[in-house]
Amino acid sequence: MKLLAAFVAMICLTVAANLLLKSGASAPGASSGNMLSLLNWRVIAGLASFALGAVFYVLILTKLPLNVAQSFAALQFVAVVIASWLILGEPVGGLRWVGIALIGAGILLVGMTIP
Repeated sequence: MKLLAAFVAMICLTVAANLLLKSGASAPGASSGNMLSLLNWRVIAGLASFALGAVFYVLILTKLPLNVAQSFAALQFVAVVIASWLILGEPVGGLRWVGIALIGAGILLVGMTIP
């Protein structure tokens, strides 16, 4: 149960980090080409979210082999696409949904190999 909670936390933090980085990169003045203009609160919060997510991932790696942990961590790719679609309103075409479904099927197959 602790392992599942660590995965959920890691995935949620990674999704939040990606959304924060995207909104920070899209903030007024961020596209001026000046690196310092990218250091707004959203970008800093996104980087902090990635760092905290990495802490949870390290905890996961103490319990699972890397190949299994990384396979389940791929759920973050699915979650980021869904969050960008729902929260940011980014379009996701049919072929991309097929790709996301294939990632989900791969994760399911890996899950079936765990005793």
